[in-house]
Amino acid sequence: MAQFRLKAVSPGGKMIQTEFEAVNKKEAQSKIKKLESKNGIRVKSLDKKELYIYKVQRPGKSKQTGEQEAYSKEELERALVKLGYKVISVNKKLFDFKGGVPTQDIVTFVSLSADLLKQQLPYDEILTLLYEDTQNKRMKEVIKEIQKDLKDGKEGHEVYGKHEDVFGKFAAYMLSVASTSGNMALVFESTAKFLERDAEFKKNLRRSLLMPAVTVLAVIATVLFYVGYIFPATAELFLEFDIQLPPMTAKTLEISYWLADNWITLTLSFVIPIALFTWYVKTPKGKLMLDKYIIHIPVIGDLLHKTSIEIFARVFFTLYSGSGQNIEVIKVASEACRNSYMEKQIKEVAIKRMLKEGSGLVESMEETGVFTTTAISRFRLGAESGALRENAKQLAEYYEIQTTYKMESVIDMINLFINLFIMVALIAITVVSSEAALIQPNS
Repeated sequence: MAQFRLKAVSPGGKMIQTEFEAVNKKEAQSKIKKLESKNGIRVKSLDKKELYIYKVQRPGKSKQTGEQEAYSKEELERALVKLGYKVISVNKKLFDFKGGVPTQDIVTFVSLSADLLKQQLPYDEILTLLYEDTQNKRMKEVIKEIQKDLKDGKEGHEVYGKHEDVFGKFAAYMLSVASTSGNMALVFESTAKFLERDAEFKKNLRRSLLMPAVTVLAVIATVLFYVGYIFPATAELFLEFDIQLPPMTAKTLEISYWLADNWITLTLSFVIPIALFTWYVKTPKGKLMLDKYIIHIPVIGDLLHKTSIEIFARVFFTLYSGSGQNIEVIKVASEACRNSYMEKQIKEVAIKRMLKEGSGLVESMEETGVFTTTAISRFRLGAESGALRENAKQLAEYYEIQTTYKMESVIDMINLFINLFIMVALIAITVVSSEAALIQPNS
């Protein structure tokens, strides 16, 4: 988020200066308008903190260059002069590309924080160590901002909430909760586990779906190129000499002509539905529909379903206090599970029943229809034995192991079918080519 400074005059004539954060200048101006109408202040100036490149020199020393954020060029020049520098130049940095932060860097940050917190190191010292060891420029800036905001006494949601684009919505929330929880190390450890599992699952999903899809499309494109371009050029030579074509060769040539005549219609018939489906599932209604039915798809749907339940159970274990119904914990766990339909059912069915009818947790969860029999039985056992947290953790670990092994078997199965598909395509091309090669001239 960008940082802004407001200078204003109160109704009593007193000068006011304050700093705040906003996504952009438009949002900052909107916040100021609310302050004007509510408190009757008169705005003098609104300045955005920008990054400047400076070149300075001390007497008898070599020139130095550096970068510094400031609200104005003049303000930075005055600060440098106070420090004893002779200012040579100060210019606004036109392109401040911070770059992204790899998932592995985020996982490392959270994991190391958890390990060092277990060793009872002060969190401020941990941030200093991580800042010094981090190579990623954007991550260094994030750590520096977190350290500064915590020293300024800001709340956890303010400190981590503005870095949602780096940590992700759920991880940012968990880290903000950690700062006020009784066991900061446990929350960090659970968040790290969530990030690791999330990254691993996405990687495996790409392996099981994306690469096979690319391979299949490449094979289909190769076959179409052969049938539509290479094969006709060969077969038509025989037609020029009035040589009768064998059945398979003649049929393949007919398909080639048909493809050449209808390629635009065929292309649109594939591209338009895919584009419309992609657009639809990106809308809230479409995403809800996709998430509702995708968990019922054989194999992949089962994996996605159990992974969502695993995440729900892991977050529940981390945040559940054991006192009362912990409605907020259930709400947060549902938002983390990455399935909008499951989230909707948990919020609108389970939580509503718990609040309005006073139903128990397990009965309300069962009513949603989105939890497996195994999950319900583990939660029921935990509720009856008074070990709900521990059972939630056991469920998460059980589904972690199961989905990991199942994903590997799914990847192996998909690879087998891809190899069979490639083999069939190559055999078909070889058979057609062989038949054409064996054509004899008419006597």
